[in-house]
Amino acid sequence: MKINAVKFYTSIFIIVIFSQLYLPSFRTNVIIQFMAIGIFFFLEKESLSVFVVKNIKPLLVLFFLGFAGTLVNKYPVVNIVKDITHFIKPILGILIGYYFYKKINNFRTFVSTIVLIGFLSALVHFVILIFFSKTDNLSDIREFGKDNFLELFSLFFLGFYKKFQNESLFQNPSKYYLYFVVILLSSILYFSRTMMVTAIILLLSIYGYTIITVKGLRNIGICLGLFIAFYAYLFSVKLDRNSKGAEAFFYKMQNAPGELFDTKIDRDNHAELWDHWRGYEAKRAMALMVDNPSSFIFGNGHGSLVNLRFFAPLTGPHDKGMKYISELHNGYAYLLYKTGIIGLIIYIGFLIRIYRNIYKSRNFVYTVLSAIGLIFLFTTITITGLYNPKDIMVFIVGAMLSFSNTDTFKQQQLS
Repeated sequence: MKINAVKFYTSIFIIVIFSQLYLPSFRTNVIIQFMAIGIFFFLEKESLSVFVVKNIKPLLVLFFLGFAGTLVNKYPVVNIVKDITHFIKPILGILIGYYFYKKINNFRTFVSTIVLIGFLSALVHFVILIFFSKTDNLSDIREFGKDNFLELFSLFFLGFYKKFQNESLFQNPSKYYLYFVVILLSSILYFSRTMMVTAIILLLSIYGYTIITVKGLRNIGICLGLFIAFYAYLFSVKLDRNSKGAEAFFYKMQNAPGELFDTKIDRDNHAELWDHWRGYEAKRAMALMVDNPSSFIFGNGHGSLVNLRFFAPLTGPHDKGMKYISELHNGYAYLLYKTGIIGLIIYIGFLIRIYRNIYKSRNFVYTVLSAIGLIFLFTTITITGLYNPKDIMVFIVGAMLSFSNTDTFKQQQLS
């Protein structure tokens, strides 16, 4: 029986994405993704193309660079394997997105699939909020869902597909508005600061304001001015950390800069510790690197851990806690610690190269790729960016790369 490639690979892609969204086990997700790309290569007898190798080469270099520190230091095998899987995951995601949609070769099918997954994910979010979550305060609402970038991308794909492709994604207007409203409301109810910034970057990219021109710089300047004014106001008011509703959300906004950069904290004060946890993690990583200056060149390698100097209650109220951690929220500190300055430069260069796609052509594919490059530059400082275990954008990057390698999008301009 002949397999319908579109239905078959779309189904596997949906399974992979839903697993990434809702399966808590990182290892299980990596296994599923290995199986997905393995099935493809087995059935299609494909080999790695020059184009895809060229595009993932920086990530491959980062992966192998991590072994430099591993060879010098002796780490437990389990820690080495854990880091290896973290560094290989974005490569897997790009390969799945690229090869699946190279085979499917239908951009509308890809966009429709992302929108469908986003809609279903939004419905799941509402079910969780209504039946399984308290709604007394912001923490309750965010307990089972802190962010969902898949929904955000599906919202923008749905909203701007016609602008770029000159055709409607759905022929039925009622279906369009139903999907749009459901996904929009769900996205708002995550109350995610990172999703807010991501939405702004997507919007600026779609309208061409991220291209470095006088007009682009002026609009970016306006956005920065509004951002500074907003924070000036936030810092002028006193907000209660334990408040509920909107005040709790604005407190998190107010605390965001200190959360990243304020490292002078009392470890015994848990409220203060969690408010500045990202900064504390990065501070400890830098302190350990200062003790071992050679690590600034090639990093400490796969398997290295960061000594927190106390048992942090990260594993539940009944456990002793964790004194050593492998991952950091600050992805720049994480990459510097694992792969050194060389790795950090390679990573930033990779993201800048993705961003520069917008200069090739003002079409949907290049615009989304460019936006993702900027988004990763931002999210790397907050949620490890490309190396976030739950990252979903790498699959979109892979698919967009496959379409960028077609004559249709190489020549297409935004009309």
